[in-house]
Amino acid sequence: MPIEMINIGFGNCLAVSRVVAVARADSSPLKRLVENASAENRLIDATSGRKTRSVVVTDSHHVILSHQSPATIRDKLIGKTEATADDEDDAATGPEGRDGE
Repeated sequence: MPIEMINIGFGNCLAVSRVVAVARADSSPLKRLVENASAENRLIDATSGRKTRSVVVTDSHHVILSHQSPATIRDKLIGKTEATADDEDDAATGPEGRDGE
């Protein structure tokens, strides 16, 4: 059985079956979770130096940081959007697109 993967930005992929939670990175409890994971060598930074927008927790207790928003990752997990190889910023064009259509 093949492993289903989604793109979480900058060519980094995540195994869908391993995801336990996806959350915004700006709350104090999530910041503590990230600090603890870093101290225990369970942190994976997939932001490529960009601002961390979401934190993904896996069933192996690894914590993954992503530049993509939690909503984008959630939509990819439930199959509403297609993962692209170069998905850097969903908010750049907005819901209407560049030409307002």
